[in-house]
Amino acid sequence: MPLNRSIRWRGLDLATLEHAHVTANGRDVRIRGAIIGPDFGLFYRLKLDENGHTRTVKIERTDGKVLELFADGAGGWSDDRAEPIPALRGCLDVDIWPTPMTNALPIWRTAWSDQPVRFAMAWIDATDFSFKRSEQILTKLDDTHFRFQSADFEAVLEVDADGLVVNYSQLFERME
Repeated sequence: MPLNRSIRWRGLDLATLEHAHVTANGRDVRIRGAIIGPDFGLFYRLKLDENGHTRTVKIERTDGKVLELFADGAGGWSDDRAEPIPALRGCLDVDIWPTPMTNALPIWRTAWSDQPVRFAMAWIDATDFSFKRSEQILTKLDDTHFRFQSADFEAVLEVDADGLVVNYSQLFERME
């Protein structure tokens, strides 16, 4: 999936503005983004391997705080001191709040049918750097819509031909 594209979203619930750029070349995928929120600003960088599995995550807030995590592509995670993170064992993807960009990661690497698919995600709140394992379910409704379910939350994602979010219920909408 070759891709070299910039995308912008507006956060509807949290009043954010985001600009991200995706470069996919067949060997890996690199994503860089910046988010401005009501009381925070941050930059993030992601690197995915050739199988679409998250390998590195770096989030830097404008106050100078940094979170850097590494994944082995098989579900093992560690921090920037190479200390294992057992709570994230088995997670192949990352889901960063507050960006719809990371919703594309499991969409890109899955052979879809009409059956729900369960994902173990390394969920990161970029506003406070907390993280946890999050069980999420995606169901392809048609070529441009997916049902997203996690714990007590459900939404419909509208995506474009590249699998990037166009509309995320009442949370995010793409700016053209």
